[in-house]
Amino acid sequence: MTVNLDAKSLTLRDVHRLLKIEEHFNASIPSLLMLEPLTEFEQQELLGIRNLFRDYYAEGKISEGQVKFLFVAQLMWLAGFYQPSIKITLEEGIADISIEDEETIIKGRMDILAVNKTQARTTDTLFWILVIEAKNSSVNALEGLPQLLAYAYKSLEHQQSVWGLTTNGMDYRFVYLQQGTPPTYQLLPALNLIDSEPSIKLLQVLKAICKLQNIASPVPAVS
Repeated sequence: MTVNLDAKSLTLRDVHRLLKIEEHFNASIPSLLMLEPLTEFEQQELLGIRNLFRDYYAEGKISEGQVKFLFVAQLMWLAGFYQPSIKITLEEGIADISIEDEETIIKGRMDILAVNKTQARTTDTLFWILVIEAKNSSVNALEGLPQLLAYAYKSLEHQQSVWGLTTNGMDYRFVYLQQGTPPTYQLLPALNLIDSEPSIKLLQVLKAICKLQNIASPVPAVS
């Protein structure tokens, strides 16, 4: 009998076992991305987002919806994701992930997905730029990691690598996934929105990931 699993119920151990994906350690931002200084305008806008978060956080728990709408969306806009060549989708259902040797199917919905629309002109599969999983502010950001890995893993059938982000609005954890035997992921050091230097690096990382779409290209799926 086939068992259907919701990605939300997966633990990290489940993901490692079912998807045969391994973590590579000692990841660093400079080894994976080239960061550029922020402009004065970007720093001022970022300060406004930080102050807004502090104001909401002071009143109590920030819901998952507020995290996505008030903070993640603004950071993505500031990082350059809102442009004609990029399509942003919300609550996008993933294609079923079938684990044949265990008669298991993983289902789920991604909170936010950014894809490169221009790649669709040369391939039937859109190139995934960034997959985002959001939680409310009372939940540790890393609790979204198993879901995020399951969602992002599916894209590795059609491209060599993909970036993911799991966040609770305050803390942000970026993940870099790569094809391989086995496929691997690297969890980058934690960043946050409330402290000056980490928040600057957070926006720099988002900008660098956004710019990768101009040089990245899909690879044929393995049949």
